[in-house]
Amino acid sequence: MWTDKQRGIRVSQKELLCKNACGYYGNPAWQGFCSKCWREKARPAAASRQDERPSNDGIPLTFSKFEEKKSTEKGRRINTMRRLFWGSPSPPKPQESSERHANVLKPYQSLEPGDFTGFLKILKSPSSQRLQSRCTAFLNTMEAYHDLPVQKQSDLVQDFFQSFAEYFSSFPEAQVTRIMEHVEKLIMTRLHKWVFCHDSCDDEQKDLALQRRIRSLNWITPEMLSVPFPDKKAAVSGDPFLSAITAIIEMDAKRAPQDKLACVSKCSQHVFEALSTSNSEPANADDFLSALVYVVLKANPPRLHSNMQYVIRFGLPHSLMAGESGYYFTNLSCAVAFIEKLDGPALNLSPAEFEGYMLRQRAPSEGKRQQVASDTQHLFEELKGRQEKLDQGMDELNVQLQTWVTAVHSQLDEATAQFALVQKEMAAQGELSRGSSSSSHDASPQEDDTDESVLVLTDQDAGTQDTDC
Repeated sequence: MWTDKQRGIRVSQKELLCKNACGYYGNPAWQGFCSKCWREKARPAAASRQDERPSNDGIPLTFSKFEEKKSTEKGRRINTMRRLFWGSPSPPKPQESSERHANVLKPYQSLEPGDFTGFLKILKSPSSQRLQSRCTAFLNTMEAYHDLPVQKQSDLVQDFFQSFAEYFSSFPEAQVTRIMEHVEKLIMTRLHKWVFCHDSCDDEQKDLALQRRIRSLNWITPEMLSVPFPDKKAAVSGDPFLSAITAIIEMDAKRAPQDKLACVSKCSQHVFEALSTSNSEPANADDFLSALVYVVLKANPPRLHSNMQYVIRFGLPHSLMAGESGYYFTNLSCAVAFIEKLDGPALNLSPAEFEGYMLRQRAPSEGKRQQVASDTQHLFEELKGRQEKLDQGMDELNVQLQTWVTAVHSQLDEATAQFALVQKEMAAQGELSRGSSSSSHDASPQEDDTDESVLVLTDQDAGTQDTDC
């Protein structure tokens, strides 16, 4: 199932599906079943164990009475929780009129995907007071009963999701899914601190064991997993799976199951992007799973087991059973299961070689490392040549710039000198024009005196002539 000498890890599409042949994705955590089939299988088994009563053979009668009292107390506790949820020991029957029910649901029809803030505003509106009260009552009850076993808490959360979704049964399935994603985020963001890595389970110990296991396998190379790497001619710097490694590490910082699933989907998409740059054939499911195993080994994500169990227990079933997120999460579960059971044949190694690597008595082949070092050296020399050409071009540009600056300065000096000459000529012409205007002004009074003297003489001659008469 897991290995093939030619391509490494192999998992067929059929092996990813539920063992019950329901068409949904299975999961190793559910023994190959999907969440729906697993719950249908697990609940009757739990009920049959509850119904079993110890016989009196060799067992005191008081123990039987104790079991009966415990069962009665448990039934009373369930009725109390139901009374807190619905106001009565049994689920309420719909009493709203169809018109009022339609008015309550109308604002949710225009809810956009991912608009969690808009969902909260609608939920806090007066028309949605009943739905808000149900959410508040459920949260208060779960916080009050946070000491319940984690599987019981998971059942209560899933039952609440199912009953809440029935309120929107008149909506198309896509709209119900969108609304329930907001409900899941609202509920599980509040309950995260109470149910994540619960004390009633051994998630913390399994987290530590898985981290130690991954740390002990840090010697595994991509070639051992048959992971296609990018072409040496491609312009790729560093690890092409770095974005995927970062995305899977971010999963631990999220609180809502759908946000953790989004990190898994983001990681898987980055894996496909990295594989698309390889020089081999197009990426397929085998390449994807091999690369995902490599990413998990490189990242060693914190509390990986607890995060996956949290999504399994408290996530919406449709997110894990079908769709893109379900496919990616199933592959992540397969990758973790492969790492936990990893042995020599899975890596095309003999048991002795595998044991030598695990005991640090052997080191991985240096062939690929030498090739990478050679490629890096070649790339460095190429970059060095480019830098030298760039420096040479800068020097030539600097010389041209200096020449241009000198030419500009000389042209500026020449223009300044010509401007000075023009100024001098203009000043000389101004002085000449002022001199000519003053001389013409001096000549005009003399002409006036001459005219006056002529007139006087003429008058005198005229007087003499008159006297003679």
